Amino acid sequence: MPRPIKTLLTVLTFETVLAAILFVSAGRVDLPWVWGLIGAHGVILFVGQTRMDPDLARERRSPGPAAGRDKLFTRAGALLLLIHLVIAGLDVGRFHWSPPPHVAVRVAALGVFAAGMSLSMWAMAVNRFSSSVVRIQTERGHHVVDAGPYQYVRHPGYLGVLVSSVAGGVVIGSWWSLVPLGVLVALFAVRLHLEDRFLHRELDGYAAYAGRVRYRLVPGVW
Repeated sequence: MPRPIKTLLTVLTFETVLAAILFVSAGRVDLPWVWGLIGAHGVILFVGQTRMDPDLARERRSPGPAAGRDKLFTRAGALLLLIHLVIAGLDVGRFHWSPPPHVAVRVAALGVFAAGMSLSMWAMAVNRFSSSVVRIQTERGHHVVDAGPYQYVRHPGYLGVLVSSVAGGVVIGSWWSLVPLGVLVALFAVRLHLEDRFLHRELDGYAAYAGRVRYRLVPGVW
C-alpha cells in the first residue's frame, strides 16, 4: 500500500477514535467547535505523519525497551489526556459546567492549538529519534539533534503537546477539562528531569548540547 494512503487511513482511524471519545462523552454531535478541532487536528497530523521518518513511525508504534520506569510515565500521560477529553465532552455536551468562551477567544485558541501541534510535528520531522519512550536507539545510530526547534529548547515535542492540549480545551469550551492538564504538567516536569539526567549520562554529546541550549521546555524560563 502506498505510504500516503496508509498514512491517511491511520489518521482517519485516530480521528474516529478521538471523535468517539468526545461525542460519546458529550451525548451529542451538534458541536461545531469540536468538529473544527478534530478537522484541524487531522490535517496537521496527516501532514506531520507524511514528513516523519518511516523508521521513527515504526519506533513510535512499537518502541523498544524504555529506560527505567518511563513506560509508566507514558501510560499516565495518555490516561490524563483521556480524562481531559472525557471531561471536555461531558462539560460541553451534557452538564455545561463551564461558561462558553467568547468566539474571539475560541478562534485565538484554535490558532494556538494549531501552532502547538505543528511544533510537535516539526520536532518529530527534524528528530528521527523522537521515540514515545526514553531510550538510546543504538540500533538506529542515535545521536544528538540540534536543528529546527531543538535550537531553542531541548524538548519541543513536550511543549507542543502541552500548548495544544490546553488550547484545545478552550476551543471545545471546557475550562474544567484543564484541571487534569495541571497534573500532566507536573508529570512532564518530573519526566523531563529524569530524561535529561538519563541523556546526560548515556547519549554522547548531549551534555555539550545542553550547555548550548539551556532551556528544557520554555525559552527564558525553564
